Amino acid sequence: MIAFPNCKINIGLNIVAKRSDGFHDIETIFYPLSLCDALEVLPTTKQDGEDEFILEGMPLDGDPQQNLCMKALRLMRSVAHVDPVKMVLLKNTPSGAGLGGGSADAAFTLKMLNAYCNAGLSDDQLKGMAAQLGSDCSFFISGSPAYARGKGDQLTEVTLNLQGYTLLLVKPPVFVSTAGAYSGVTPKPSETSLNTLIHQPISEWRNTIRNDFEKNIFPHYPIISMIKEKLYDMGALYASMSGSGSSVFGIFDHPMNAAPLFPGCFYHEEKIS
Repeated sequence: MIAFPNCKINIGLNIVAKRSDGFHDIETIFYPLSLCDALEVLPTTKQDGEDEFILEGMPLDGDPQQNLCMKALRLMRSVAHVDPVKMVLLKNTPSGAGLGGGSADAAFTLKMLNAYCNAGLSDDQLKGMAAQLGSDCSFFISGSPAYARGKGDQLTEVTLNLQGYTLLLVKPPVFVSTAGAYSGVTPKPSETSLNTLIHQPISEWRNTIRNDFEKNIFPHYPIISMIKEKLYDMGALYASMSGSGSSVFGIFDHPMNAAPLFPGCFYHEEKIS
């Protein structure tokens, strides 16, 4: 069984309040991209019957047993029987990019295991489990454009169609930690909901839709700010950092062939269909 966990961008990100549990309430729009990893689940080949986790493609730091795919496996085992498995993850989505690549892997692991072991869990049940793994994990259970509130786990599907536009994503070779990004922000309630602002023409988003992380992150990582300004110089209708960074995307009304803008950057371009 194989699936292709796709990532997302954040269109706008407002940090509206500090929660009593130490997290923050946010407001954002999650929009899916075609950029994806590949994840395969099959019976283990180990004689001792232990689970296997094999990572290929882009390297990831940390203990493989603490990878979100393995955490999702252990979580599924808390509600259903899952025979020992072998999981192979081909990592194509860069980490530390604000794209939710790890969260997508976790959510797709839950969906695949649900089918693999015939657990019969509904999407709502899977979303509840995914929320235990990460604030944005629930989004990837359905993957449709969504207005997100709370920690990013309160989702309402939105009508937002970027079909026909070209999206250019650029990730510089810097890593921005989520904890570090939040440490420098001052929460402030939104004056106008993003759920309203996204229905404006895209050309107006530049003046109305913001990512609150940029104010703190740009001074520490000037290359991220430079990429955003370069995308506007190239004719982007809207450009923004995604999530807590470090990737930046631009939305264009014409095809692009921009790589390389800056040495050592990761690039992804897609015509949204």
